[in-house]
Parts: sequence; structure tokens; C-alpha cells
Amino acid sequence: MQTISLFNLLYLLPPLGLVAFFYYRWVGDKTEIAVATLRMSVQLILIGYVLTSLFSTNSLWLLALLIAVMLIVASLIARRNIHAQTFQSYLVILVSITVGGTLSLALVLGGVLELTNPLDPRYVIPLAGMIYANAMNAISLCAERYDKEREHHSMEKARAIAFKASMIPQINSFLAVGFVSLPGMMTGQILSGVNPLIAVRYQIVVMAMILSSGAISAILYLLYQTRTQGDV
Repeated sequence: MQTISLFNLLYLLPPLGLVAFFYYRWVGDKTEIAVATLRMSVQLILIGYVLTSLFSTNSLWLLALLIAVMLIVASLIARRNIHAQTFQSYLVILVSITVGGTLSLALVLGGVLELTNPLDPRYVIPLAGMIYANAMNAISLCAERYDKEREHHSMEKARAIAFKASMIPQINSFLAVGFVSLPGMMTGQILSGVNPLIAVRYQIVVMAMILSSGAISAILYLLYQTRTQGDV
């Protein structure tokens, strides 16, 4: 696989700078794109070192710690766009992502892949990252839209609109995959020399677990919101 030099990463700055410029002009935020880009780069470099250590030691405590960090940070990010910035709202999101995501992760690791060691970090971490990140995005869209729609609609109507909105990216991906896009895992495997027919099977697993984990997380969040507000 072709190695990317650190210097060549600088070619990505012009399009990012263009986005930052229009984000500032239209949204009014001078720093969010720059901070997000810097944070993304630093986090990926750090996780590269952590994964190198984890893969060489197969430490269960380090694996558990990394999963816990994923869940905690994903829940904090998902909460950032909703009005209720309380510990209770955070806890609801955390539980929703944990239950919805971990259920799908366990089914894939314990059933679909038939691994000798279901806790092999080389499988657990990449799959957990994809699952929890997509559950985070689903809840973020769902929670933000639910807040907005409750200003104008009943809880039942707001719930329906919010759930549908949270599923749009997932369903669009299902409809486009293969003809419009070759998703990340499949592309990475093909670039590394894996037979495309094998890569396709892995991608089917990824697509299914992403939609189900995101949907289940959103369902749990909405069920809590509507039940605590007196509607079912």
C-alpha cells in the first residue's frame, strides 16, 4: 500500500481553508473548522501510537479503556447540539449509544466473523469505532431535530420526524453503495490487496451494523424522551 508522507498531507490545506473561509463568512465562526482539523489530526496521531501498543500487547484493560473513552467522547459530541446540556441528558445519550452500538458489535464479533478470539483488538477497535461514531451521528441528528420539532408539533409527530431525519444518511448510504460510492472499509481492503468479492462481504456487515446500531440508539433516545414527557 502506498505510504503517504507527512509533507504530502499539506496538499489538503487549500480545500480546508476554502471551507473555513465560507464557514466564517456564512456562519460567523472563525475558529471551529481550524480547531476541528487540528483536533482531528492530533487525535489520529495519538490513537496511532495507542493502537500500535495495543496490537502488540493485546492488553484487555487497555482495550476496555479505549472503548470507554470512545463511548464517553461520542456521547459528549452527540449532546453538543441540543438545548438540555445536563448530566441527565448526557447519561441518556451515553446509555443509548452504549446499548445500541454494543449490541451490534457483539453480534458481529461473536457471530458473523466467528473469531477465535472475539476480543482481538485488531477487529474490536475498528468495528467499535465505526459503530459508535455512526450511533453518535444518528443520536445527534435525532436529538437536535426532536428539540426543534417539539416547538411546533406533538411528541408523536416530533418523534417521527426526528427518527426519519436520523436515518437519512444511513438509508442514503444503503441506496448509493456500489453504484455511487465504495465505502471506507471496502476501499481500504481493496487498496491493501484483498479480493474485492471478500471486501464486499465485509462491507455488507459494516453497512448493516452501522444502520442497526444508529437506529437502535436513536430509538432508545426517543423512547426515553417521549415516555418521560408523558407520551408513548
